[in-house]
Amino acid sequence: MSTSKKPHKVIITCAVTGAIHTPSMSAHLPVTADQIADDAIAAAHAGAAILHLHARDPKDGRPTQDPEFFKPFLARIKAETDAVINITTGGSPHMTVEERMRPATTFKPELASLNMGSMNFGLYTMLDRFKEFKHEWEREHLEKSRDLVFKNTFKDIETILRLGNDNGTRFEFECYDISHLYNLAHFMDRGLVKSPPFIQSVFGLLGGIGPHPEDLMHMRRTADRLFGQDYQWSILGAGRNQIPLASMGASMGSNVRVGLEDSLWIAPKRLAQSNADQVSQIRQVLEGLNLQIASPDEAREILQLKGAANVNF
Repeated sequence: MSTSKKPHKVIITCAVTGAIHTPSMSAHLPVTADQIADDAIAAAHAGAAILHLHARDPKDGRPTQDPEFFKPFLARIKAETDAVINITTGGSPHMTVEERMRPATTFKPELASLNMGSMNFGLYTMLDRFKEFKHEWEREHLEKSRDLVFKNTFKDIETILRLGNDNGTRFEFECYDISHLYNLAHFMDRGLVKSPPFIQSVFGLLGGIGPHPEDLMHMRRTADRLFGQDYQWSILGAGRNQIPLASMGASMGSNVRVGLEDSLWIAPKRLAQSNADQVSQIRQVLEGLNLQIASPDEAREILQLKGAANVNF
């Protein structure tokens, strides 16, 4: 979706490590700063214009929002690529809003993620597939999600928007359900979100909208009704839904997101060995559809970002 008359170019976002999967689930999940930097740089070289970044404690792979854990890989990625760096404000559902905001407030990135509503966030079903864990926190992380509300109240969202706006940071609005689109429209009506918003439709997380093609169409119809043509749309399918839903969305004009944060897999029963594997896979699909891939600078123009020279890292 865009009012631009230029040829549509597809922005590939790669979410490198996230806070959902745990180290015992895949030996290929980046944990240390060097691993995160290596994987992110390779993903950028494979065609990702945007790198969506979380940090982990290298001792046990636990998600952390301590800015000191972000510094080493942010510096390397900026030095070795021209990719847009997107820093999470979601962190982990187990964190407070204050914790989750620390990296984006410290580093003032071009882009940051923002979840557009409170929701149940069920990860416990992964306990049926993964039985052995290296670290006790991993089992607890999944089990506790049975009784977990991922808190993103209107006050929380307003606080994050005001802090980001003050720093010139724009947002990847992660919408896990139809209500999240209405929440976004509310903040646009209040003037806290500038047009065009970058909407990341998220499918297949337990607690959010499902991964059926009709769910994707419902998201698109609702976004079209609320925002007209003046928004940028992207598709995030969790797990095995990653490539099918991204392909479907791209054929309808969306941007796409892949990465080990969202799926550990490259094919049925086959783990992806890197984030670049998934970027290459979706790039092959896009090129097969005769779609052009956006460069980082083209992504900056499309999303009206402030530029890499204006961040604090």
